[in-house]
Amino acid sequence: MKGHTLPERYTSRIEGMRSLTPEQRLDAIAEAAGLSDDERAVVSGDTGLPLQLADGMIENVIGTFDLPLGVATNFVVNGKDYLVPMAVEEPSVVAAASYMARIARDHGGFHAQADRPLMRAQVQVLGVPDPNAARHRLLAERQALIAAANSRDKVLTDLGGGCIDIEVHTFPETAVGPMVVMHLIVDVRDAMGANTVNTMAEFLAPQVEAITGGKVRLRILSNLADLRLVRARVELPAAALTTDALDGAEVAQGMVEACVLAQIDPYRAATHNKGIMNGIDPVVVATGNDWRAIEAGAHAYAARSGRYTALTAWERRADGGLVGTIELPMALGLVGGATRTHPAARAALKLLAVDSAAELAEVTAAVGLAQNMAALRALATEGIQRGHMALHARNIAITAGATGGEVDRIARALVAERDITVTRAKELLAGS
Repeated sequence: MKGHTLPERYTSRIEGMRSLTPEQRLDAIAEAAGLSDDERAVVSGDTGLPLQLADGMIENVIGTFDLPLGVATNFVVNGKDYLVPMAVEEPSVVAAASYMARIARDHGGFHAQADRPLMRAQVQVLGVPDPNAARHRLLAERQALIAAANSRDKVLTDLGGGCIDIEVHTFPETAVGPMVVMHLIVDVRDAMGANTVNTMAEFLAPQVEAITGGKVRLRILSNLADLRLVRARVELPAAALTTDALDGAEVAQGMVEACVLAQIDPYRAATHNKGIMNGIDPVVVATGNDWRAIEAGAHAYAARSGRYTALTAWERRADGGLVGTIELPMALGLVGGATRTHPAARAALKLLAVDSAAELAEVTAAVGLAQNMAALRALATEGIQRGHMALHARNIAITAGATGGEVDRIARALVAERDITVTRAKELLAGS
């Protein structure tokens, strides 16, 4: 959580995490992050989200819905360790991210940089016979419009944020006639910013109508936060990718070739980017942020050229090493919304120990890049299904009726036989 003082021994490298029990993992994480007893109980699910609090968050509440909360270990971003909370139901996601982070930390970890937290609000104006002239009239009133917008949020301006500019886009021919769309560009500081920019847009509507002579319809933020980008990078020597069966240079080349397919083919790009979001969404959910907004922005950004393509790039260095990069919009917040009201989100942010929304964006982008690295490495080696299904075997065992220690025993047997099916799991249970 912002302002949280880290324990001196905070580290993302926790030995043997996979072999610990859930209780032992929680003990290790709580000690590393300095979680209080109350915060420990929240992230364990013992207290969770009270029904009365849930009833105040959304409509027609009947209960709450839990997702497994895991912690990705080994992450180093910009030289700092991070324990990364991830709320997700899909097997292999947390393990894959942690493993790639383990490889990366020995070679400097991930490097990331987030842009200034600028969001857009759109004000749609219809019934304007002279859209280009209306654009000039709005731009002539730029400073007055900016001042009026900032009058609605003194707290934000006192923090150094607020509306900093306007843009005006014209659409002379549409199905409903000429259209002018004014964009407010707002620095939202450590907020996601939806409420802030929407309030400003609503307030300016009468002034915009007076300037243009048109009728304002929509006044709403855009989730294509293309001024609020985050970039992350990882560099590895080829030897770091060596497996028992393949030389690292061969693996690196295979990863590059797999990425190129995603860059040229939207059918592959959709799955490639879904894998990236496998890493990003769980962090967004765990920290109480809007994962639908992040998804919408990411996929719109991937199609910004008019053709849907990959959000990452993987290249070989001159010395044969591998370089991976990612760039996408990342409108995350530390203040407002569920990040403040949901107790588990507050505890997750304390566990993560970020001091700004920009830092949260940088870590989240690094997790997305790590997840993509894991997927491409699997595709370039044994194939995606082998590792994924090995982890999925636990779910199959549970579906078949295994409990307690039976789960791991049945899962190991399924993997050993390479018959990861409910039918075989039931046979193994019946024979035990």
